[in-house]
Amino acid sequence: MQNTLIKLINSALLPLALLASAAWAEPVVRVVGLFANAAVVNIDGQRHMLRAGKPGPQGVTLISANSTSATISINGQRRQYGLQREYTEGFAERDTQQVSIARGEGGHFIAHGSINGHNVQFMVDTGATSVAMNAFQARRLGIDFLVTGTEVRANTASANVKAYRVQLDRVKVGDIELRDVQGLVLEGGFPTDVLLGMSWLSRVRMDDQGSTLVLERKY
Repeated sequence: MQNTLIKLINSALLPLALLASAAWAEPVVRVVGLFANAAVVNIDGQRHMLRAGKPGPQGVTLISANSTSATISINGQRRQYGLQREYTEGFAERDTQQVSIARGEGGHFIAHGSINGHNVQFMVDTGATSVAMNAFQARRLGIDFLVTGTEVRANTASANVKAYRVQLDRVKVGDIELRDVQGLVLEGGFPTDVLLGMSWLSRVRMDDQGSTLVLERKY
C-alpha cells in the first residue's frame, strides 16, 4: 500500500517538475553582430539589437561588447560570447555570409574591416561610386596611387579636386571579403573617413532595418 502511495505521489509531481524545468529554461542566444557597446543578438530565432546596460527580451542583457566578443547576462548569469554564424530553422548552417552594422551617431553606419589586409574603419556611403579615401589614408594602407593609379577629377562637397582611380586587391567588411574592388584616392584631407561606396556595396545585398544595416554576400 505504501509503495502504491509513493508511486502516485511521484506521478503527480513529475508534470510539475517538467513545467518548472520549461519555465526556467534559458533562451538560445547567438551573437551575430558586434560593435562598441552594442551587439546584434539572435534570441530563440529572433534578432534583436542590444545596447550595453539596457535590458533586452527574455532576461537577456548586454553588459559590454567590442569588435571581438560580448559579455551577456541571461537571467542574472554572465557569459561571454564570440561572433557566431546564424542558423536557419532546424539548425542547419546558412551558406550565406552576413554582416550587421549598427547605426551610429549622426545616423551613419560605421563598419570595421580591412583593405589589402590593413585595418580600416569605413563609413557606408551609397552616394560614393567607389571605395574612397584621402591621400594620407592611402599611404597608411600602402597604396602607391601615384604609380599605380589613373589620374581623374572628382567632385567633393566644396571643390573639384585631383584624384587617382586605383584597384584594391581585397576589401573586407566583417566576414565578407571581395576582391578587385575599384577605389578612389583624393588629394587633400577629404574624405575624413574611408567611404564604403558602391564599387563594393553593389556586390552585396543591403537591408536597411532602421537601427541596423544588414549586408549579405551575393553568390
